[in-house]
Amino acid sequence: MEKSLCMLAAVLFLGLFSHGAAALINDPATTESYALINSTTISLTVNWTKAVTVKEESRDGAIPATEEPQLFTTTVRDKQFDTTDISKERKREEIIKKEKDPSDRKTDDGKTNLDCPPLGLESLRVDDNQIQASSYQRTGLGPHRGRLNIQSGIEDGDLYDGAWCAEYKDRHQWLEVDAIHLTLFTGVILQGRNSIWSWDWVETYKVQLSNDSVTWHTSMNGTQEAIFEGNQNPETPVLGLLPVPTVARFIRINPQTWYSNGTICLRAEILGCRVHEPSDIYSEHESGSKDALDFRHHNYKEMRKLMKSVTEECPDITRIYTIGKSYMGLKLYVMEISDNPGKHELGEPEFRYVAGMHGNEALGRELVLNLMQYMCKEYKRGNQRIVRLVTETRIHLLASMNPDGYEEAYVKGSELAGWAEGRYSFEGIDLNHNFPDLNNIMWDAQEKAADQSKVPNHYIPIPEYYTKEDATVAPETRAVISWMQDIPFVLSANLHGGELVVTYPFDCTRDWAPQEDTPTADNAYFRWLASVYASTHLVMANPDRRICHYEDFQSHNNIINGGAWHTVPGSMNDFSYLHTNCFEVTVELSCDKFPHVSELPIEWENNKESLLVYMEQVHRGIKGVVRDKLTKKGIADAIIKVEDHDHDIRSAADGDYWRLLNPGEYKVIVWAVGYFPAMRRCNVGMEPNPTICDFTLNKTPIKRLKEIRANGGKIPQDLQLRIRALRLRKLRASTKAINRRRESQMRRAQSPQAWKV
Repeated sequence: MEKSLCMLAAVLFLGLFSHGAAALINDPATTESYALINSTTISLTVNWTKAVTVKEESRDGAIPATEEPQLFTTTVRDKQFDTTDISKERKREEIIKKEKDPSDRKTDDGKTNLDCPPLGLESLRVDDNQIQASSYQRTGLGPHRGRLNIQSGIEDGDLYDGAWCAEYKDRHQWLEVDAIHLTLFTGVILQGRNSIWSWDWVETYKVQLSNDSVTWHTSMNGTQEAIFEGNQNPETPVLGLLPVPTVARFIRINPQTWYSNGTICLRAEILGCRVHEPSDIYSEHESGSKDALDFRHHNYKEMRKLMKSVTEECPDITRIYTIGKSYMGLKLYVMEISDNPGKHELGEPEFRYVAGMHGNEALGRELVLNLMQYMCKEYKRGNQRIVRLVTETRIHLLASMNPDGYEEAYVKGSELAGWAEGRYSFEGIDLNHNFPDLNNIMWDAQEKAADQSKVPNHYIPIPEYYTKEDATVAPETRAVISWMQDIPFVLSANLHGGELVVTYPFDCTRDWAPQEDTPTADNAYFRWLASVYASTHLVMANPDRRICHYEDFQSHNNIINGGAWHTVPGSMNDFSYLHTNCFEVTVELSCDKFPHVSELPIEWENNKESLLVYMEQVHRGIKGVVRDKLTKKGIADAIIKVEDHDHDIRSAADGDYWRLLNPGEYKVIVWAVGYFPAMRRCNVGMEPNPTICDFTLNKTPIKRLKEIRANGGKIPQDLQLRIRALRLRKLRASTKAINRRRESQMRRAQSPQAWKV
């Protein structure tokens, strides 16, 4: 081991040595501080993204003192460098990324840019058996729970608590991670315990490193052991960068002080770059993606550039449009992909993906951007699957519903945004609870009605209070509701993060129960939709995968009714189902809400097939056109009712409709105001193609209408449709008034001269 490490050191740091590192070999302080096994030292000259607060504490327990962060030049001892192996040294520079100025680690937008990626405690790339601890209070607080952002169950004391917690309260406790391979460790990110009952966190800690888990060496700051600042609350992640990055296999976090009213508990992520040894026969190539896509996190400006580049590459099948603005004035951009962009084609279904409803759940945003690029490239290549999707479907991709929240999380970065930073809109609104609660309106009406079949089960109008200017409705929500009215969407998915499961409506439970299975009339088809995504997701479909936090969704085949998980009144899924014709599910894409950029190619591969096959489900069931028998023109807003399915849909402006159904034979009845109803039987097969079921309706004769009026009767009117349209007009009017007022306020705030007399 000594020989291989020395050889590795020689390869890694030839360039550093040739520029004066040899002068430091004779420094006894440096030699003692950074020696690893058999006096072999590997350390680097590295500049850091962020100032690290480091406390100095001598071995005899002197009072800590705070010093300014320093740059350290590392020394390699006891081995003469091989000055001929320049190519290997250059390859290592790709990992180390030596820089000239510490400020260079900040990007132009102020984002912290970490040199080395996380090992994967949060993303679960680090297995449970790679994590050990000196002690733990019980199984639910074992070392496997010491993962960044892991969430606890509702009750303390269960098997899935929110941190590793040591059994003893002393300075001899530690959490150890085995990186398996030699790794250049650069830092630690720490959180306290996630719990609604207990407050526990580590305030200061040491870092120890080893190559054999027997002999340990403490990270040094000069000649003294470095004491790193930890947490001041349970949730905010705190980054501690090693003064001297060190190559080792094992790393320990050794708490020194902790919250006075708590105990030693922590969640952590380790930053490190793997060092590849030529002699390592077990070294495996890092998995990624063969698709040449832009795998990185895109802020608002970069997202616009990427979308523009896609339209420039594929101008014939793409179009960018906006549906509104966020509170801070960022546009909500949508990418349309179709063989005839900008136009609804008769009989062609409309599909949408919505990502970024919670701004810190960044994976969905990047997957949607990846999907744009992928479909453009594959269409140009002639991939028949993609060509068929583009020519037979009008696809709409909203990558960021909450751009204000995303920008907040983006500045912190993937590991430092925590669990909730950027989740809400700028106004502090959770957009997934911000849509009108139509569920309880429908259920209340059903309870009061003598005949429940007379209660509307679709196209339920927005309540009056929701249209007011003083209603707590985010501009982002208003924009999406208006978007839903303009386009006759058939199928959608709402992309979230932080778990691995697909949920389907209803999300809201009856009687405000915290958890209760609350199925829709289309429960069987919703379960099919959820299963399609979950069964093709590479991680969800893995029976050996670890649970993300505390719920075992594998026992439900990775799908669950939204209300059975937890009630969500005012969800977009429920609103979409009850107010429009569109079926929508929520996809929790990954355990990690904001994966590190190095994880993005893997996550794309995990989700690629699922994203494509889910879109293809828009072509199941029946579709057709409802026409006037005499004029042959399409009839808008005709009601399509499937027998034994207590949920109707409506035809679009041109008379075309789409009804998602599982295979089977169905009795379908269609009627519209001023027409006699029509009925026919439609058979849905197993193949992924819709069955064509067209209808022609006969107008009610004028003579019959006169008879009805003469007998004192009233002509049937679709009052529900009229109220729905009226409320929408009111909502749009209030939205315009709010936007004008907000823009005026922002102009005044930006022009202080206007306030001067």
